[in-house]
Amino acid sequence: MLIEIVVPSLPESVSEGTLMTWHKKPGDTVSVDDPLIDLETDKIVLEVVAVEAGTLKEIRQPDGAVVTAGELLAIIDTEGAAATPRATDDSAGDTPATPADSSSAAASPALSPAVRKLIADNQLDPATITGTGKEGRILKEDVLKHLKTGGTSAPTTAPSASPAPDTQTPTDDLGRQQQRVPMTRIRQRIAQRLLEAQQGAAILTTFNEVDMQPVMQLRSKFKEQFEQQHDTRLGFMSFFVHATVDALKKFPLVNAAIDGTDIVYNGFYDIGVAVSSPRGLVVPIIRDADLMSFADIEKKIRELGGLAQNNKLGVDDLTGGTFTITNGGIFGSMLSTPILNPPQSAILGMHNIVERPVVVGGEIVIRPIMYLALSYDHRIVDGREAVSFLVSIKEALEDPAKMLLQL
Repeated sequence: MLIEIVVPSLPESVSEGTLMTWHKKPGDTVSVDDPLIDLETDKIVLEVVAVEAGTLKEIRQPDGAVVTAGELLAIIDTEGAAATPRATDDSAGDTPATPADSSSAAASPALSPAVRKLIADNQLDPATITGTGKEGRILKEDVLKHLKTGGTSAPTTAPSASPAPDTQTPTDDLGRQQQRVPMTRIRQRIAQRLLEAQQGAAILTTFNEVDMQPVMQLRSKFKEQFEQQHDTRLGFMSFFVHATVDALKKFPLVNAAIDGTDIVYNGFYDIGVAVSSPRGLVVPIIRDADLMSFADIEKKIRELGGLAQNNKLGVDDLTGGTFTITNGGIFGSMLSTPILNPPQSAILGMHNIVERPVVVGGEIVIRPIMYLALSYDHRIVDGREAVSFLVSIKEALEDPAKMLLQL
């Protein structure tokens, strides 16, 4: 029995996706739920799996193809008969292509369209290129590395009428090396949303600084006991999430959004936490953060971070959010102006903690200081509210006992 593998239903507002690398090839035996290929959309990566056990008889869409929901990807033969690759019209005949024929080698189904084109354009022999993909598959990066390291072109069957150029590496008008790599879908989406934010909102940023010593002392005192009791480490983010929620309750406009000519006040607190992933910056959501304990928040952040690193975040993990926190301090950032995550009205930027001289009680002392930045949409949030909101976060962090006692 032949079973069709099709593109699964895509998330709302997503019309198409790009196929990544096939994990199986025609003739391979597959089991139920075996991963076949990953489908990258501008929000998440979907895993397409085998719905029946059998033999992968045919692959209909190559690596890198742009596909839509319901489109046929592959066929599985549940009777387990090994498939033989179909002969194309131009491959019919008794005389096989020679290995040195770069054009026929580039047409191999084991190579993605981008790789085939790059190999053909540079007259390379795939046999001379070391593949780093699954099962030794040649990736585009492998070809570019081969060219960069002075890889030789494929031998020709007849002498050329003109000498070949010294190198086939892509260069600019002055002969300097270039590399052109297509943007991933998530990077395209990030670029689009950031541009929309800049063009569609009146963004202003206000700054303040916070003395992190009280939080650091509290964390140092209880971190071992906290980890033993809750099976998760006590980080700084749970303090910032709680301080943010408290401030949002005091200044509801910062938790609101503009919809046409209306202001939508959110009676809940879904906090987005920007994290870095192999695919770029993603913002998973901590839902109903006001109902969560410090331990709950830390566990959720760890869970979402793990999913992000393994490209396992679902649509629900990334959808919604009423406010965002981003921490550039983990990369060493001292100060920045974060960009809004539409349709949200504000975003909080955390930065590096650095010991600085400050005046406390009339004396100069050394304290661990962090700069905070709040970017906000001035169409809905006035300066007074933005500054007061940031001061509220500062005060909560500098006296965490009040925050813990909800004072």
